Amino acid sequence: MLQTTLCYLIRDEKTLMLHRIKKKNDVNHDKWIGIGGKLEHGECPEECVQREFLEETGLTLCDARYRGLVTFLSDDWCEYMHLFTATQADGKMRECEEGALEWIEWKRLTSLPIWEGDKVFLRLLETRETFFSLKLVYDGERLARVMLDGRALDTAEWGI
Repeated sequence: MLQTTLCYLIRDEKTLMLHRIKKKNDVNHDKWIGIGGKLEHGECPEECVQREFLEETGLTLCDARYRGLVTFLSDDWCEYMHLFTATQADGKMRECEEGALEWIEWKRLTSLPIWEGDKVFLRLLETRETFFSLKLVYDGERLARVMLDGRALDTAEWGI
């Protein structure tokens, strides 16, 4: 089972996004995602998100806030993603080896090429202050089932 982190740095109604266009054989190729990566042995999610954010952007998060746990399932993989937001970071942004970094208006995020399940947790980040547990079950690249805090969600209700 894979454990990862993902963080959305939000400033002036924009968020720093990574357009995954540089790595070959990337499951996220050509998708827009937040900044993050895999937990290393002995790391807690908070340490991982700080390390990954610094490695990928050159920025140090000042106020990372743990917002939710997202469980991704498909036929052959399971991932627990620890989801964070932040509003402040120090340092000088640098080029990322995995893709292009760009500030995107928050309201435009769901119109970009992103995973269908990302639309659910982006909406939760926007509308919910409390911690949440989200389960996203995929059939290939199609979002097949969504559960929020242990209860099934109607994806049509969410515009997915």
